[in-house]
Amino acid sequence: MTKAILEVDNLQVVYPTPRGEVYALRGISLSVEAGQIYGIVGESGCGKSTIGRAIIGLVPPPGKVTNGRVLYHGEDLIKKDEKELRSLRGRRISMVFQDPAAALNPLFTIGQQLMAIMNRHRIPSREQRAMELLEDLGLPNPQDILSSYPHQLSGGQQQRAMIAMALCTEPDLMIADEPTSCLDVTIQSQILDLLVKLREERGVTILLITHDLGVVAETCDQVAVFYLGSIVEEGTCRDIFRNPRHPYTRGLLAALPNPQSWGTPLKVIPGSIPTNLQPTPGCAFASRCDQATQVCHEVNPPFIGFGGTHRVSCHRYAKLTTTQGVTP
Repeated sequence: MTKAILEVDNLQVVYPTPRGEVYALRGISLSVEAGQIYGIVGESGCGKSTIGRAIIGLVPPPGKVTNGRVLYHGEDLIKKDEKELRSLRGRRISMVFQDPAAALNPLFTIGQQLMAIMNRHRIPSREQRAMELLEDLGLPNPQDILSSYPHQLSGGQQQRAMIAMALCTEPDLMIADEPTSCLDVTIQSQILDLLVKLREERGVTILLITHDLGVVAETCDQVAVFYLGSIVEEGTCRDIFRNPRHPYTRGLLAALPNPQSWGTPLKVIPGSIPTNLQPTPGCAFASRCDQATQVCHEVNPPFIGFGGTHRVSCHRYAKLTTTQGVTP
């Protein structure tokens, strides 16, 4: 059995606002094994980026972690102070932030930004390593790239430069937050192929955050479906795409465009996302679920396992477990 490199246990993140506390994460628990590409998928505002930042201690104020643990190789990162986290960030755990055009500093060249990271962590042979990294990532004329400012590069080149910065210290865990957003489909495919190559050739474990189910299907081993700061379903790619259990997961998959239904309206999930001010009792998806019963609005659903790592948070399966076995 492969050992988990990252374990998140009952993680809760809260943002205080004038209207009350916003619960960005409502007790998230997941486990990422070494060498995996673990996908987190969900619509905007469900807490995907928050969990990536919470893992490395970069939840923007006034947000704060109010409960839970983040175990990296068994060490609880939540208990570490800022100095200890700085020694891990970039060195052993790296992050590719969403929107490279905004994440890269426009005042410095790509080379200057790469060197700053390597200087911070005392990486030897810095310039040579930077050149080799850019070449490995498929960037032609690496010397020109190093001397270029971010605005002089295309979106795909900027994203590869961000990945180079994440890899220059040879971390064993990389968090990639929407690495294919704002890129055309050709460049998206190249970036995804690159992530798979990094896992296979360098052994990098990747936590991939995305809203795109196609990205998940192409790259991920294990998937967690997020809704309103909670995991509603988790399993392998095969589990999620061939046998989705949760009504929300089924709704997401049904909403995907299908060439065979050309000319017919796309299916949508009825209703809208409720506010996440103060956690309310019951299932977060109950107000939009066509299978919801009274208990769904009153009691938090338990996680029901289906063998392996496939699990679903839904009262429907809890009832079937006690009456006839879980076979839907």
